[in-house]
Parts: sequence; C-alpha cells; structure tokens
Amino acid sequence: MEKTVICPGSFDPVTYGHIDIITRASKLFDKVIVGVFINVDKNPSFSIEERIGFLKKTVGHLKNVEVVGFDGLLVDCAEQHGATAVVRGLRAVSDFEYEFQMALTNRKLSPTLDTVFLASDAQYTYLSSSIVKNVASLGGDISNFVPEIIHDEIFNRLNKT
Repeated sequence: MEKTVICPGSFDPVTYGHIDIITRASKLFDKVIVGVFINVDKNPSFSIEERIGFLKKTVGHLKNVEVVGFDGLLVDCAEQHGATAVVRGLRAVSDFEYEFQMALTNRKLSPTLDTVFLASDAQYTYLSSSIVKNVASLGGDISNFVPEIIHDEIFNRLNKT
C-alpha cells in the first residue's frame, strides 16, 4: 500500500529549511504532496503561482514529490490527494504548541489523518520565510537561506534599498 503524505505551508518564500523537510519526507514516504496554501492571516509577498514555481524549481528533481496549490481546509486537500498523514517540520519547542494544536484540530476534522513531526536540521532551526523577507528587504545576503536557482527572483522582489 502506497503511503502518501502532505507537507503543507505558505512557502512565502521557500527556504532551505522547507526543502530539507520535503527532501527527508520524500525518503520516508512513497509520495509527498507539497500543498501551497493561501493563508488568510498572511499577506503574501509572492503569488501562489510564484510559490508553486519556486518549489517546482527546488524540489522538482524528487520523483515522488508533487507540488499543488490549495485554499480551504488542509484535511480536504489531503483527502483529495489520498494523503494519510501531514508532515510538519519543527524548528524549536516554541513551534510545537501551535503545530500540536493544528494536529489535534485536523484529527478532529478527519480522524484518520495523522500528523508526523520532523525535527529541523540544526543548521535551519533559526530559518523562516519571515527572516528571508526581512534580510532581503534591507538588502542583505540571503544566499545561505534560499537556493541559487530562485535567489535572484526572491531578492529582486523583496529588496527595498
């Protein structure tokens, strides 16, 4: 039986930390759906099409990974794609409380949908899309945060100096 999981996020923009979690999930499961969602609580810097494009450029070489966009409930997207679990990365203990709350909510909405937490690689525990946006907007070097293939697109959009 094929094990399909969904790795959701806003990916605004995708970082090395995201790529690490997606890559590791691709080694653990038969199929990984990367779900790029529209978060009504956030004002994204990049359109959903741009975010999907960034992900396809950075994880497209992983044969068992598919990138899709969605709005609405994660449990509905998971069901639509046959995912039996959600994969979430944890950078620090502070992430756990929110992620645990979301996992329990998703379980209540879809009792058969489990959540798997992957600890971030130590080198990415500080890294977030917000950090990338802040550093780039001030003209700082983001080459250690995002892959070269998407670096210029991200930097040029965000650099305000």
